Amino acid sequence: MTSSLTAQHWGASVSVLFVFCGMWSGALSVTRYSIPEEMEIGSVVANLATDLELDVRSLTERKALDREEQAVHNLILTAVDGGVPARSGTASIIVRVLDTNDNVPQFDRQIYTVNITENSPIQTLVLKLNATDLDEGSNAEIEYSFTLYTSEKTQEVFSLNPNTGEIKVKGVIDFEETKMFEMHIQAKDKGSYPLSGQCKVLVFVTDVNDNYPEITIKSFQGTIKENVAMGTVLAVISISDRDSGDNGHVDLLINEHLPFALNKSSEGYFTLVVSEPLDRETVSEYDITFTVTDRGTPPLYDNETLVLQLLDVNDNAPLFPKSFYTIHVMENNAPGSLLSSVTAFDPDLHENQYLVYFIVEKEICNISISMLFSINPEDGNLYALKTFDYEREKEFLFHIEARDSGAPPLSSDVTVHIIIIDQNDNTPVIVSPWRAQGSVVEEVIPRSTDKGYLISKVIAIDADSVQNSRITYQFLQITDATLFSLDQYNGEIRTMRMFSYRDPRYHRLVIVAKDNGDPELSATVTIKLSTVEHVIKVFSETTEFPLEYDIFSDLNLYLLIGLGSVSFLLLITILVIIVLKCQKPKPAKPTPPCRNSVISQRNSTIADSTLVSSDAYWYSLFLAETRKGKVVVRQPVPKGAGYMVSSLPRSTGLTETSESTASTLQVSVQEPPASLEIHQEIYHPDSPPLPIQHH
Repeated sequence: MTSSLTAQHWGASVSVLFVFCGMWSGALSVTRYSIPEEMEIGSVVANLATDLELDVRSLTERKALDREEQAVHNLILTAVDGGVPARSGTASIIVRVLDTNDNVPQFDRQIYTVNITENSPIQTLVLKLNATDLDEGSNAEIEYSFTLYTSEKTQEVFSLNPNTGEIKVKGVIDFEETKMFEMHIQAKDKGSYPLSGQCKVLVFVTDVNDNYPEITIKSFQGTIKENVAMGTVLAVISISDRDSGDNGHVDLLINEHLPFALNKSSEGYFTLVVSEPLDRETVSEYDITFTVTDRGTPPLYDNETLVLQLLDVNDNAPLFPKSFYTIHVMENNAPGSLLSSVTAFDPDLHENQYLVYFIVEKEICNISISMLFSINPEDGNLYALKTFDYEREKEFLFHIEARDSGAPPLSSDVTVHIIIIDQNDNTPVIVSPWRAQGSVVEEVIPRSTDKGYLISKVIAIDADSVQNSRITYQFLQITDATLFSLDQYNGEIRTMRMFSYRDPRYHRLVIVAKDNGDPELSATVTIKLSTVEHVIKVFSETTEFPLEYDIFSDLNLYLLIGLGSVSFLLLITILVIIVLKCQKPKPAKPTPPCRNSVISQRNSTIADSTLVSSDAYWYSLFLAETRKGKVVVRQPVPKGAGYMVSSLPRSTGLTETSESTASTLQVSVQEPPASLEIHQEIYHPDSPPLPIQHH
């Protein structure tokens, strides 16, 4: 009957009890039962839980079942009969432990630390949480959420996925506002009686260089004087940067090549001071650019520009373009004519540059310079107040001063040199041969003269300048062009050949003396030339000091000539000695007195150059008297009153004594001439030439 039991009945009877058999060693022991064959189906054979000591009350005293440790238990049931030989059968019993919500969700860590850069974009994943629950089914399903300890601001910046546990960025992260976020998160299962676990997430914000440095002008002087002292504070500037570290470390600079400097007064504060002298005339306005730069990567910068204007002070004296002005003025100018404009420049502004011109007062030849010239005080135009004559005044030298209107006023002066330019306004004056106004010069020469004989020398003077007073001589009219020649430079009239019996006895020569001016001016002289076989000497007589003398006889003529020759030779010797001492060329030797001796002596005396001033008169007088056979003596009158001129015949012997203060002229007559008079004239150097009187 035992063998008739099926495995199904056994399994139904002991299924509950065999679940626990694998857990205790006693359940593995062999327990034998005997039952009659007539036992009906469904009858209780035995209580295995009791027999195997697996009842519920004893189970609590033993180790509890833990599905999380072993969810399935496998048991083997063996049935053995009592026969000989015994027979047995086996059955497998699988015991599955049902889950209960007995496990709390667990996070990997209790505190999570995360770094995130500021300004991270929206939906940036910050952290993915992973909580686990050992239960199964709904007991293992987890839902994530913020706890009440998480601030609303944090929940505005970050979002939490309740199913996946992902924390993402949903707002703006600004390091300058919040440097760290703290989140408290719980994980709760979905059991009948839900259990939950918690963790803390700390999010640290990493700063990025996202803030530009800032410049703040606390104070600033927009206008200053150009003579401000060095070290003067012009502005106070503060700088800042909201970033941190190198991103918040800023440097302040100004543009280069400016006469200013930055001084750090305190942390984040700078002062702008004057470091070099300022000059408005060089730079009147400065654009000062402040540039602040942080040390981030990449660096950020900002700038601020200030405009500084310089006020003018009167620190510049007027400047003339030239230090010396030379102005040429043509003589015979009209009074009041504009000569030139002498202007200066003052780089200052406003009243500091308003200039006034005036002539520095001085006297020229006892005449005030203000009587000769005037200047417009506003524009510096220089005017002549009178007509200038080159023959009287040739140049002027004076100073013009320019003075500004600043306080105190500054001034400078310039030298002005006025040069009078000559005009050809003076006609040449013929001083030799001398003749009365409108008269004709008469000359007598022997017909036996040789070729090259000096007839006369025309001398003209011109009061103009050297260029305009250069005289040239030409024949205007001539009787016979083959007989006479005229040197155009020295005015000498000479014979070109000897006279022949065909030549007329009288000749008329008209000589013109021209200057070199433009237009040229000229003067003429007419010489009436008479030729004779023998020259008759006619001596002039004066009326002041008549002397009685006898007429020369033929017997004494040779004696007179001899004495005259000796006297003349002595005079020439003295002149040679004087010339040698003065290192002048030696004059020609004298020739014996004869009919041509007067002409020869005159040739050695006449100078080749044109005479000027009063000397021309003396020479003219000398030449005129020499032709008449007389010697002209010029002696100074005592006390400088003038000169005494005496004309004597050449044959008279002259001796000079100094027994008294005044000079005495002694005349010793070798042969008693027919008549003899001494003509003396008192002449002052500054008086005009006196006409020669012929008697």
